[in-house]
Amino acid sequence: MPILVLGLVALAFLLPLVLLPVSIVQRYRVGTAERPARAWVATLNTVGFLVSAAVLVVTSTVMGLWVPRALPVTVVALGGGVLLGLIGLSLSVWEKRRDVLYFRPNRWLVGVLTSMVVARLAYGAWRTWQAWISWGGQAGWAAGAGIAGSIAAGAVLVGYGLGFWAGVRWRISRRQASTGFRYI
Repeated sequence: MPILVLGLVALAFLLPLVLLPVSIVQRYRVGTAERPARAWVATLNTVGFLVSAAVLVVTSTVMGLWVPRALPVTVVALGGGVLLGLIGLSLSVWEKRRDVLYFRPNRWLVGVLTSMVVARLAYGAWRTWQAWISWGGQAGWAAGAGIAGSIAAGAVLVGYGLGFWAGVRWRISRRQASTGFRYI
């Protein structure tokens, strides 16, 4: 019985490590796939990213009690992410086929964002380990672990999603107004 429990615990720790590369490759493939521009999907994504941005700002505000500069770094990264999302929107390929509008996000930009996630995960794990080992000082291990940078990396991604999907929604609305055709 204890061997089974130990095996399950080991599996619980190793399985995410093994599946992480698979999930990153899959995220890139899905992120660069062509998809129809649907108004309800764009609206839902925009609202979801707005909620995520609000939660991120509130979390970084509270975290600012322990991690110096968490809120300013988050706000700047969120704004930069929105700008990056609008750039990504302009770099996307748009096509109209049979009264359906399709778009394909820019592969290079999706690749850069995916690489940023991978680099931040690796750096965060290494930095957290180093901070944990050398625990001490006034700020403690949490501030030394690079948490503000991790929040900033997340804020860039949330900002990118917010800017991109708000732009998709705006582009769909503009297309509907000019053609009179209603995209679902």
